[in-house]
Amino acid sequence: MKNKFYKFIAKLNKALLPSYSKQRLDLSKASKLQMAIIGWGYFITTKALD
Repeated sequence: MKNKFYKFIAKLNKALLPSYSKQRLDLSKASKLQMAIIGWGYFITTKALD
């Protein structure tokens, strides 16, 4: 049940959130909001893969 939820959220993230890797964002120059979005994406992706 949880895994399906996280996979659904991961698909929403992919559709709605910006892709910083495609924009070639330097992590050392990222703002706090950008870092929070990256962290959120990482958290959801790791949970969806479990």
